[in-house]
Amino acid sequence: MSMAEHPLPQAREEELVVQDMGDEVLVYDLTRHKAHCLNRTAALVWRACDGRRTASDIARLVGEEMHAPVDEGTVWYALGQLEKLHLMRESVSTPAMWAGMSRRDFLRKAGVAAAVAVPVVISLSAPTKAHAASCLPSGASCTTSAQCCSGLCAGLVCA
Repeated sequence: MSMAEHPLPQAREEELVVQDMGDEVLVYDLTRHKAHCLNRTAALVWRACDGRRTASDIARLVGEEMHAPVDEGTVWYALGQLEKLHLMRESVSTPAMWAGMSRRDFLRKAGVAAAVAVPVVISLSAPTKAHAASCLPSGASCTTSAQCCSGLCAGLVCA
């Protein structure tokens, strides 16, 4: 595959809060209000995406850090997850063999030995301030409709 087909992956750095937590990395996306917990493999891949390394280079680097062989397929799988979560600067053209692969498909293709190095990202949405605010139930005193869960304040009482 040529470099034009598979550009050098670069991790997104803007509008993110990154916190190391032992072997994992917590990434909070300020733009999308989502938190992502990257396991060691996914974190190593993401941190190695500097726009100068190929997937093969990243696999070698991650393998050295983990003291275990890591194949290029593991890197492509991680890149696919990171891209879906908008943690990459731009879209990475994943080879057809690894594109759109589920974790189960990945394990089947990579083999059971790769299960130890499976890149895993767990995400959750954080509510914005407006969404986190609680509303008033029906029958509660109100001054505006915005305060009521029903969205209707009639006669200073939530409908």
